[in-house]
Amino acid sequence: MSQQQLFEAPIEFFNRHSGEVETESVYGEGFLRWAYGNPLGRLTIALAVKRLWFSRWYGWRMDRPASRRKVAPFIRDYQVDVAEFAADPQSYASFNEFFYRTLKPSARRIVASEDVAIFPADGRHLAIADIGTADSFYIKGQQFDLAKFLGSAELAAEFEGGSMLISRLCPVDYHRYHFPVSGQAGAATILPGSLRSVSPLALRRKLSILWENRRMITEVESDTFGKMIVLEVGATCVGGMHPTYVAGTQVVKGSEKGYFSFGGSCVTTVYKKGTIRFDDDLLEHAAQGREVYAKMGEQCGVSQST
Repeated sequence: MSQQQLFEAPIEFFNRHSGEVETESVYGEGFLRWAYGNPLGRLTIALAVKRLWFSRWYGWRMDRPASRRKVAPFIRDYQVDVAEFAADPQSYASFNEFFYRTLKPSARRIVASEDVAIFPADGRHLAIADIGTADSFYIKGQQFDLAKFLGSAELAAEFEGGSMLISRLCPVDYHRYHFPVSGQAGAATILPGSLRSVSPLALRRKLSILWENRRMITEVESDTFGKMIVLEVGATCVGGMHPTYVAGTQVVKGSEKGYFSFGGSCVTTVYKKGTIRFDDDLLEHAAQGREVYAKMGEQCGVSQST
């Protein structure tokens, strides 16, 4: 397959729940392919779409009462499970309220064992066993710059040779994110940047979007997994990353860390070398450049440091 064919290929992922490889139905796919695959589209991204004001403007539109008209068609078209909602679907005052909705406590089961790390969010997950040797996250030949991603050469040195899980949320997903392990959670620090799409359609062409986008980083000291990092990445129309936990406190695995406002986005979890072993299905599909769909609270790996 040529490089161009790889760029244009559909997004496939393995669904843990169905046991099948599925093709993603991409929200706004036509625009994304034009924006990141066409010279005029890339110019449009550079001049407007990646700018913070664009996402704030779009977020403002999704906060307006008129936007609630989008809720029912969205639920219908993307078959969102309303039985999981903590509130009545008719009760949302805007599309954004629906977008960052809470779920019933019974909607997500948290794996209890302390030697197990969980997915921090619903979505499509890509496991990187060794960040330092990976050169084919979404397409071969793109190197990951951990120092730029974490915003610190010193922190990158601590996590050299470590493992990372990229949990990518689509607009159809539940958009609250949670702590993958228990531990002492530090402050959530903003790393400034632009706001481009984090869809594979964009990352196949420019992996550096992950460290050029606006990000929020939090260090967690875990008795079981040692020092690890939870880092949220903003994206087009996701100007808002809203922490809901109390910094400097002991957090419990599965407790809410925050939520995204409207748009696609991702949560990354970074572990030091030798502290985690990701589940076999994650590693097997990652070797093929394929994400795995799973939900928050399910196991993603086990501790190797105990």
